[in-house]
Amino acid sequence: MVRRRGRAVSPEPGAQAAVPPAEGAAPAAPGPVRERSEHAMWEDRTRVVLTPIAAPSILGLFGFAGATMMVGAWQAEWYGNALTPLILWPFALVFGGIAQLIATVWAYRARDGVATAMHGAWGSFWVAFGLLFGLVSIGAFPAALAPVAGTVSEGFAFWWVGLAVITALGAIAALGQNLAVTGVLATLAAGAGFTAAGWFAPSEWSLNVGGWLFVASAVIALYTAAAMMFEGSFGRTILPVGKLRRAAENVPGHKAARPLEYAGGQPGVKSGQ
Repeated sequence: MVRRRGRAVSPEPGAQAAVPPAEGAAPAAPGPVRERSEHAMWEDRTRVVLTPIAAPSILGLFGFAGATMMVGAWQAEWYGNALTPLILWPFALVFGGIAQLIATVWAYRARDGVATAMHGAWGSFWVAFGLLFGLVSIGAFPAALAPVAGTVSEGFAFWWVGLAVITALGAIAALGQNLAVTGVLATLAAGAGFTAAGWFAPSEWSLNVGGWLFVASAVIALYTAAAMMFEGSFGRTILPVGKLRRAAENVPGHKAARPLEYAGGQPGVKSGQ
């Protein structure tokens, strides 16, 4: 309350009364203490509507693992022949491609940049893979131009070059989240690199190594998706994924602003998954 000409006046909403510091009192603490108090003040005065969602990468990683394990095992020559992709493409298109693109949209809502980029990139790849071999299977694309193991296909090789570079960058970014996602992306980037070399050379052993790495990436993806699903179902960690994120930022020369969020809860309430 403020006294003005003998009567009490309430301060305006949101206004803070200026209170002179007591004699001998220490000045307001600068630095991290002040930043924390300002963040708490904004949380108290800001109204944010949050929509909890399930972790999008549960669907995205399962879709990725299904398509990648199937095609990787074929590429490693565990089964099939040159015509096998003509049977695999519908599954790769729908589960590996469309399912991951759906997960991409919801990863935006979860504010997970790594999941958005990786599911978007690989979902798009599996859609393109399915369309390519789907068109070949119905005779709408020249079969002579379709990639066949043991022959040079520089155009198809460049598909994998772009994926290898983008996925490697995602693996580095995932170090800020957890080791499980990093493992998925690191083996995937390596597999894409060997696959690109195999189509450039051509080199069947390089394609085989790429297939083995794809299967390894798919297995880690299955583990990671299962860990997310079990955590959401049981409400506690069942399978550890090696989370590395800390509350304190450690960026040389710059401290990133903290998003307004609540620490607990589902994606959509907190940033990330």
